[in-house]
Amino acid sequence: MAKVTLTVNGRRVSEDCDDRMLLVHFIRDKLGLTGTHVGCDTTQCGTCVVHMDGRSVKSCSVLAVQAAGSDVTTIEGLAAQGDLHPVQAAFKEHHGLQCGFCTPGMVMTAVDMIHRHGGQLDEATVRHELEGNICRCTGYHNIVKAVLAANADMQAGREAAE
Repeated sequence: MAKVTLTVNGRRVSEDCDDRMLLVHFIRDKLGLTGTHVGCDTTQCGTCVVHMDGRSVKSCSVLAVQAAGSDVTTIEGLAAQGDLHPVQAAFKEHHGLQCGFCTPGMVMTAVDMIHRHGGQLDEATVRHELEGNICRCTGYHNIVKAVLAANADMQAGREAAE
């Protein structure tokens, strides 16, 4: 057994867990944050994407003990004071979800993608970067539209702040 201490969604947490426990199970089972989904457990589907120290990771490929001391953000940590994050709002507005199972991972991947590319995204880049996230319902078209719309909104917000 290991004691794992990390910051999740701005809150410091410390829990005992098996040395082999995956971060996705730590988040869901130990912390009760079930927005991070378990899909394939083999890094193929992307439903478990969270941000660890500011970068997206598939939490089914990280042991909880490897995340000790890290700052982790889950889908529950994106919304600020009840307002949807711009990417969440764009998914809603542009119908970027159907069953919703892949949505948390898609949103977390999109947020990281937008930050890494500094607002400079095109459709080909978005489609390429979403290859690690599987959606069986939407055909990706509206997901790509949502990511591009959120990118434009976030870029406009950055320019307005300057």
